[in-house]
Amino acid sequence: MIFRKANVPTSTTGDLDGRDRGRRGRRIKDDVPTWPEEESAGELTDVPSADGARARSSKDHGPYDASEVDSVHDPLAAGRVDLGGLQVRAIEGIELRLQVDEASQAVVAALFVRGDAALELRAFAAPRSSGLWDEIRREIAVETTRRGGVVTETTGPFGTELKVVVPTRTPDGQQVTQASRIVGVDGPRWFLRGTLIGRAAADPEAAGPLLAAMSEIVVIRGKAPMAPRDMIPLQIPEAARMVAPGAGQQ
Repeated sequence: MIFRKANVPTSTTGDLDGRDRGRRGRRIKDDVPTWPEEESAGELTDVPSADGARARSSKDHGPYDASEVDSVHDPLAAGRVDLGGLQVRAIEGIELRLQVDEASQAVVAALFVRGDAALELRAFAAPRSSGLWDEIRREIAVETTRRGGVVTETTGPFGTELKVVVPTRTPDGQQVTQASRIVGVDGPRWFLRGTLIGRAAADPEAAGPLLAAMSEIVVIRGKAPMAPRDMIPLQIPEAARMVAPGAGQQ
């Protein structure tokens, strides 16, 4: 795996991870290490649903908890990339990027990128007795309204999701709108949030392959005590760590 520099789009909402960054005094840098998959796990062949995501029964619909996956006998295990708190499949045509905290150099998010469409993924600890998605949706709605934006609640392949449009300014001062589509999955003591950005925010065809990749994720919450909303730690894969600093950068 080879590192190269790339500009990574970020979420347009000021929700829980924004507050966490403020509390920890962290800033996210624009240039982050990225790498394409070296081996493909193959094309996704399941029949797409209406919005382009893979149609799956409720019994086998990921993302999965670590307890639901037998890594020893799982035929797909060899095709997964180990990011510590997340295991993701290497899928042909989808590039994996990592968003890195500028101050601590910690990995805080993973991104699936396909052309001009992207899906940002962040995992958080959650209470044992309840999920976070209902509460977070309300917070996103309040924050979006405060910023003069519009939020719409809809139903997607992972259940209730949000479509968010907020006003923003370009570097040259022009007033524009920025859209995102946010999906959430409550798991056992974890919460996984995916934010579709770029063309994927409004185009179901562009979002479909990214959501299909999200449905293959395995969340590794671990047994260590964590406060609700703490980010589940991610890490750079060992294969990428072995690359000499600066190698392959553009």
